[in-house]
Amino acid sequence: MSASTIKDIIEAVLLAAGKPLTVDQLLSVFGDDEKPERNQIRETISALQEEYAGRSVELVQVASGWRVQVRKEMEPWVSRLSDEKPARYTRALLETLALVAYRQPITRGEIEDIRGVSVSTSIMKTLQEREWVRIVGHRDVPGHPAMYGTTRQFLDYFNLKGLDDLPTLMELRDIDSINAELELALPGESLPLPGEDAEQAGEETEEDVVIVQVASDTPENNETIH
Repeated sequence: MSASTIKDIIEAVLLAAGKPLTVDQLLSVFGDDEKPERNQIRETISALQEEYAGRSVELVQVASGWRVQVRKEMEPWVSRLSDEKPARYTRALLETLALVAYRQPITRGEIEDIRGVSVSTSIMKTLQEREWVRIVGHRDVPGHPAMYGTTRQFLDYFNLKGLDDLPTLMELRDIDSINAELELALPGESLPLPGEDAEQAGEETEEDVVIVQVASDTPENNETIH
């Protein structure tokens, strides 16, 4: 099989998949009598990346494999195809997610100690439902509290290959910097959530809501995430 045919097949498979694919998954689409070498797959990926350079789409590597996606610069136009509004994320949720990412494995109590306020059950539930955070074990202390860590889905969502791609804490000054460093487009100003009450007694009584414009390949619900 010629190199150009292999490239056409890999490009078609990546476009049709709608999700990241590993080299092994790309190899699996070829029959036994036509299967290329692994290094040919990698060379083809590199060739496609060069072809996509400067175009409206790009081929990127994330934690789960390789993915073709629309460049974030195109998001303002692509987003107009959908009637759904971007998801809203409270500052409390983003701070909690950042602490899990940087301090994992970490317990809910440790998150509360660092933030100085209680962490509502809804925040942890939302992070787990979105498959950004999971329980990775239990701390060997009285009560055996659950320890939380991030997932591959978290890395894929933020276009990260691994935790090493996160900016260092020295580079971050506040939650807005975290949003920027995680390649989140933050159009407009932060908006207060109408009628929002404190999550629990002792928690902050005011939470900024950050509107997150996500990559076009990741559908989001029209909702506010606490």
